[in-house]
Amino acid sequence: MRTLALRGGARVAVVAAEWCDAFGVVTRGRVQLELRDGEPGPVLGRDAGFWLRGTGVRALRNPGRRTARVRIVTPGARTLTCKSPHPYDGYRMMEDDMNSMNDHGGVAGTAPGRISRTHRLRGLAVTGLVATLAAMVATTLAAALAQAVGVDFEIPDGGETIPLPGFAVVTGFFSVVGIVIAAALLRWSARPAERFVWTAVSLTAISLVPPFLSGANTATITALLGLHLIPAVVMVLALARSLRTRTD
Repeated sequence: MRTLALRGGARVAVVAAEWCDAFGVVTRGRVQLELRDGEPGPVLGRDAGFWLRGTGVRALRNPGRRTARVRIVTPGARTLTCKSPHPYDGYRMMEDDMNSMNDHGGVAGTAPGRISRTHRLRGLAVTGLVATLAAMVATTLAAALAQAVGVDFEIPDGGETIPLPGFAVVTGFFSVVGIVIAAALLRWSARPAERFVWTAVSLTAISLVPPFLSGANTATITALLGLHLIPAVVMVLALARSLRTRTD
C-alpha cells in the first residue's frame, strides 16, 4: 500500500506494469481520471474508490488547487507480478489491506464513490435547509421591522400590499432553488464553490432589477433591495462554505 500525492494541476501517468490490479481511494481533495483517448473522465471526491485494471484510465490528474492524495493498494507489488498464474493470493491480500483501511476510516465496498457522493449531497442538503429556515426568519423579521418604521410595501402596478408571509414564501422558494444549483455543481463541477458563488451573485444582481420597475415609492424600493440581499448573503455564505468543506 502506498500514498500518491498530487499537487494542484499535477498529472501522473498510469503505467500498466506498475499499477497492475491497483485499487485507489481518494483520501484528500479531488482526482480526475484521464481516459485512454485523452478525454477527461469523472472527477472523484474524498473517500471515492476506483479500480485501474481494464478501465482504460491512462493518467490521474488533480483538477483543483490543493494537494490531493490517493491511497493505492497494489497486491502485485508485494507478492505477484502482472503475469502471476495464481492471482487469487494477491486478491486475498488486497482484501486484507482493504479491511485494514476500513479500520482506519477508509471506505471499501462495491461502490464507495457512490456512497461518498450520497453523503456529500445529503450533508449539503441539510446545511441548505437550515440556512433556508434562517433566511426566511431573517427576511420576515426585517420586513416586519420595515413596516414598523413606516414602509408600506405597496406595489402601485398591482394595487396590492405585499404581506409578511409573502416574503417568507418567496425567500423559501428561491433558497431551495439555490440548494438545487449547489447540489448540481457539487455533482458535476470540478470547482463547485467558486462556480456557485459566481452564479449566486449573478442571480442576486438580476433580482435587484424588478424593485426599480415596480413603481413603488423610494422607501419600499430600498426595503425590497435589502430584503433581496439578506437571504442571498445567508444562503451564499452557508452553501459556499459547505461546498468547500465537501470538496477539500
